[in-house]
Amino acid sequence: MKRRISIGLAVVLLAAVVVAIIFGSGDDDQVPGQGAQVVRGVGGSEKAAFFADARVVEVFGRHGLRVEFDSAGSRQIATTVDLGPYDFAFPSSRPAAQRIKQDKKVNKVYTPFRSPMAVATFAPIVDLLTAQGVVHKGLGEYQVLDIAKYLELTGKGTRWDQLPGNTAYPVRKNVLITTTDPRNSNSAAMYLALVSHVLNDNQVVATPEAEAKVLPPAVKLFIDQGYTQSSSEGPFEDYLAAGMGKAPLVFIYESQFLDRQLRGDGSIRPDMKLLYPQPTLLSEHTLVPLKGEGGRVGELLSTDPDLKRLAAEFGFRTDDPKAFLDLLADRKLNAPADLLSQAEVPSYETLERLLNEIAKYYR
Repeated sequence: MKRRISIGLAVVLLAAVVVAIIFGSGDDDQVPGQGAQVVRGVGGSEKAAFFADARVVEVFGRHGLRVEFDSAGSRQIATTVDLGPYDFAFPSSRPAAQRIKQDKKVNKVYTPFRSPMAVATFAPIVDLLTAQGVVHKGLGEYQVLDIAKYLELTGKGTRWDQLPGNTAYPVRKNVLITTTDPRNSNSAAMYLALVSHVLNDNQVVATPEAEAKVLPPAVKLFIDQGYTQSSSEGPFEDYLAAGMGKAPLVFIYESQFLDRQLRGDGSIRPDMKLLYPQPTLLSEHTLVPLKGEGGRVGELLSTDPDLKRLAAEFGFRTDDPKAFLDLLADRKLNAPADLLSQAEVPSYETLERLLNEIAKYYR
């Protein structure tokens, strides 16, 4: 009897050990950051891949945080998104962040990422626009798109097939940069800020008279595009997949193009080119802490060396420009160290009035 009891206890003990091993090995397969404090944020879609990256998740996990990130247009975040469920908002522009900061009575914001606005295009289009004097070489190993000369073409309603000597893209479509929807997307608002600056004789739009002056040609730049997508990822994915035929010029964040180049996944083909508008605008991705550990996320993005290095790998410029440029040089890629010709973004109130007026034409 004692021997049977001993055998029974041994079996029970062995079973317990097996169960412990099974459950213990399951812990090793947990999602990085599981068990950490969940912090919810909402921001521009161009940052979604960064927050979803396993390396980024691991770094936040080391600090006891697990970040859940939802995407929305920056203007939507500042005006219509219910921010109640979120610990931080991360729009892609400082004006939108300032609006949220004021509305939510927040004392401190963080600007860990910056990205110049740029135009994604193709080598035949670059050659064609170079011949028209619209594109020329910049100060470094990059090319610029002269916005004033571009607006001369759009102001006359010039079609691609009307450009002299055009055999590369003889299409009966207006010469237009493709943007996102100005009613909800920050990149479209940045485009409006850029063209309005040039249309206003290279001065920031700051008066009702200036608003009235720039509005008619600005409306045309958007309405003549037809359907526009609400997220900056939309037109860029079309650019990657559909090629030159659908949209030969696409207004994007520099980080979107560099991110794909840095991945080395073949999505950026040799004929794909990046132009920097002259003047250009710097999109300042600004995190507004709302509650809980939202401020901690902003602090870590601004100070943690691993997160800053990973941000650079996603094409974002941080407060360490040397690390950003060294990374590009190591991958044999080029980006301007400095963009001297930068336009001024209008105040949030001015930009909102212009956007609201343009929205009326969509209805």
